[in-house]
Amino acid sequence: MNLVHSAFEPSSEGPHPTIIAMHGWGSNALDLLGLAPYIAGGQFLAVCPQGPVEVPIGAIRGYGWFPLTMGAPPDPEKIDVAVAAAERFIEAALERYPVNHRKLVLLGFSQGGVMAFRLAFRRPEKYAALVAISTWFPPELKDGVNADAIQQLPTLLQHGRADDMIEIARARQSVEHLRELHVPLTYREYDCGHEITASGLDDLSEFLESKVLSPIIRA
Repeated sequence: MNLVHSAFEPSSEGPHPTIIAMHGWGSNALDLLGLAPYIAGGQFLAVCPQGPVEVPIGAIRGYGWFPLTMGAPPDPEKIDVAVAAAERFIEAALERYPVNHRKLVLLGFSQGGVMAFRLAFRRPEKYAALVAISTWFPPELKDGVNADAIQQLPTLLQHGRADDMIEIARARQSVEHLRELHVPLTYREYDCGHEITASGLDDLSEFLESKVLSPIIRA
């Protein structure tokens, strides 16, 4: 597989509902793995790829998906390279792990959330749900999207009101963009910063239970 990754596999026999969980800037493949046993009671296989960009943080080294430069927008070409690498990884993960392809979820935190939006909007029919935490929706994705498919993709957006990395205003603006596209959106705010809280984890589990594990199918 083309990216370093970690994985959590449920004790039950597969194929499993699966979450591809993408970490934020300066983190690594282990960052979101610890959440897996607590998401929907550990029923999901979780595969956590590591971004390919090295991020020096003092004496340690973290990772990101595409380079960030203070005061300048990200390079679109480098974003495209990152998305292509993530797509190759996901295809390889579907071959390697016992994944239920009809219950595949994309989850991203911070910069990983931007990646999750880009991946899901390229092929919305591939995913059963999209989860974006402490992040923002890239508005340029509104152009050329498969409207019919994206309107069938349950999406959860979570954000902390005290987030000092990505201001709450960006999340609220993202909500407006997504509603303009008629994305089936669930939006939750929390009294926290740039983090995932216990309340957020409970809401995430409830969302996945209702939208992925036991969805109501309407004729």
